[in-house]
Amino acid sequence: MGKKNILICGAGIAGPALAYWLREGGFAVTIVERAPEPRPGGQTVDLRGAGRTVIERMGLMDRARAESVDQRGLALVDASGRVTARLPADSFGGEGIVSEIEILRGDLARLLYEATLPDTEYLFDDTVTGIDQDADAVTVTFEKAAPRRFGLVIGADGPHSVVRSLAFGPERDFVHPIGLHTAWFTAFDGLDLDGWFLMHNAPGGLVASARPGRLPGEIKAGFSFRSPPLAYDRRDTAAQQELLARHFAHVGWEAPRLLRSMRTAPDFFLDSMGQVRLDSWSRGRVALLGDAGYCATPLTGLGTSLALVGAYVLAGELAAAGGDHGIAFRRYDTVLRPYVRQAQQLPPGGAAGYAPSGRLGIRLRDLSMRSMTRWPMRNLLAAQFAKAGDIALPEYPLAADHESGFRRGPANV
Repeated sequence: MGKKNILICGAGIAGPALAYWLREGGFAVTIVERAPEPRPGGQTVDLRGAGRTVIERMGLMDRARAESVDQRGLALVDASGRVTARLPADSFGGEGIVSEIEILRGDLARLLYEATLPDTEYLFDDTVTGIDQDADAVTVTFEKAAPRRFGLVIGADGPHSVVRSLAFGPERDFVHPIGLHTAWFTAFDGLDLDGWFLMHNAPGGLVASARPGRLPGEIKAGFSFRSPPLAYDRRDTAAQQELLARHFAHVGWEAPRLLRSMRTAPDFFLDSMGQVRLDSWSRGRVALLGDAGYCATPLTGLGTSLALVGAYVLAGELAAAGGDHGIAFRRYDTVLRPYVRQAQQLPPGGAAGYAPSGRLGIRLRDLSMRSMTRWPMRNLLAAQFAKAGDIALPEYPLAADHESGFRRGPANV
């Protein structure tokens, strides 16, 4: 075991992206993931701004475009299905609410996973249960695998991070709910969206939505409701579905149809939206990445960019510091902190703006959405969207041309 032997917890987007760049910097990488294999499916995520630049530097943009989901934009609909406002995908130079490149989370995670093969070790169907640091390394215990020692441990395991809980403290100290719960799942029920991401608001802070998937007839459904934190078993899918069905029992549009499909969905997921905030993203030899350290919530549309940019910066600073984690982690914080602060700014109104509680609020939100596409508001918002997703990426001493079959970025990007 040497200082260049690094464990990453989480094989979603942030973890494999970090593994890719760490291998470019000459580090040996192991990734542990709770799921038995890379998680498929999921909702669409945005490739925008600096996140898109990172994918380009990895040589994966052509493949990402080939697997992207074709969406015409966002359309708001009333209870009868009548469109009340539209935001075409090209309204803000491809950087708006629906970005130029939308890809299913599982498809992007698979591309990143494949880009790390064969020189990254994966431990699937396992997780970290203990972290014990000393002056030289970190002793890690696993649920199934034998204990091992690593030079560094990186938590890229989402807003409910196990690594963060073990090394930093309880979740309640770092996760700040914004008063919104959201469920996602995949449906195949023949609903014709005509390429649009359709969203319906109902009184009571309720939102039902449907957007195209990548497969014929595939729909990605979403349901959100405003609420203070709720107590429920995160492992009991049936109970969560009952909770959602009760909240949306009297909502119109296509909500009843989608809720029927929910019962047989292979990927149902319900969670409370919250932002993760820490004064420091490292403790000794342990650091946090992506949602584990600075979840912005889906309302900002920048979670994927934060994961990709954070991975690039963290790996680059470790390479630049020759593996000296103390220097690298401080630089990681210094470089990335302004970008995270900017990306965590919620849209106007936050949860209340996304899910108005009354009919008047819904009508005003529809009016506001229509005005967004008119000059000069359109030009102003286009500049704001572009700025929110961008950062001047530093140059790092990262090598190129591993024998993985993928074109690598330039040596000093």
